[in-house]
Amino acid sequence: MSPAATGSTSSGTAGHSNDAPAALAAFLRGVERRGAVLAELQAGDAGAGDAALAAAMQAFRAGIEAAPMADWPRRFWSQLLAQPGLHQRTRVAIPLDATDRLGELGHGPRAALLLRLAAGLSEPDAAAALGVAQPTYRLALQRALPHHADGRADPAAWQQLREQIHRRIKTLPPERLARLSAAREAALRGTPVAAAGARGDAPLAATRRPRWVMALLWSLLALCALAFAATWWWPLGGVADWLGGPRIRVEPLPKAAAPASRYGHEAGLIGDRDFALLADPEGEAGARELAFHSWLAARERAGPEGLPGERVEPAVGETGAATASGAETTTESETESADVPG
Repeated sequence: MSPAATGSTSSGTAGHSNDAPAALAAFLRGVERRGAVLAELQAGDAGAGDAALAAAMQAFRAGIEAAPMADWPRRFWSQLLAQPGLHQRTRVAIPLDATDRLGELGHGPRAALLLRLAAGLSEPDAAAALGVAQPTYRLALQRALPHHADGRADPAAWQQLREQIHRRIKTLPPERLARLSAAREAALRGTPVAAAGARGDAPLAATRRPRWVMALLWSLLALCALAFAATWWWPLGGVADWLGGPRIRVEPLPKAAAPASRYGHEAGLIGDRDFALLADPEGEAGARELAFHSWLAARERAGPEGLPGERVEPAVGETGAATASGAETTTESETESADVPG
């Protein structure tokens, strides 16, 4: 190898070594806000999310020397989502914001959604960060999208979720930004997270509520409920007795007197719900004979043949005329028979 080639190689290596820390610092500064919000929403707790982000920065810094810069985004978000602190989410007792309902999603669909909204990655880059194929990522993202009760997509809820996540990214409090900056500088120096975070995480640990506080509050609430219930079944008398106050005297009420006035008969009819029917006696009579009038109309429409299943009997006049006609015919026949010679 010629001296010129060696010199150029050494110069390129030195230039890469000098440029890498500056590029790494710029990269970490550019992703720390988005990474903090993604980790917070994935874990459900800002403290756990910041700790996971600091550990991800340390791991990213340790293995970045041989990686090309084009592969940095995928490696960083993969390192962040692989942190154990993001595998379990702290549930929100009362969801108020759209981001509070992210706990209803599974770990995978929630990560797919946050890579798109918080990290701002495209679909191929987000799929690569999760280590899955694009169709698989697209399916996870569809499951994470807000939907109506009938299964249709809810664009308004999606837009609201997107705006709240972007607002969180832009409005991180200054003290939290200071802790994130300290974690970034520690990662650039290669300082362990525990040593670097001993100062930065102290305010967060001091402000974090101990677990026994909630247990104490629930116990006090239960005692208040029992004390209130005891006022109704106190064996030594009411509260007024042992406080020295006057007792409550109970007396039966006298019998109710007769009413001063009542409605008259006409007023009672006017107030009746069937007043329209009562004010029309002929209509009432017709309504009571509705079945008869219906049968009579049907009978007249059927004619001499009668209704189906009804037996028609001839009238008395018709029966007598038929009998007389038959007798006259018989007499004429007998007379004609007698005139015939034998």
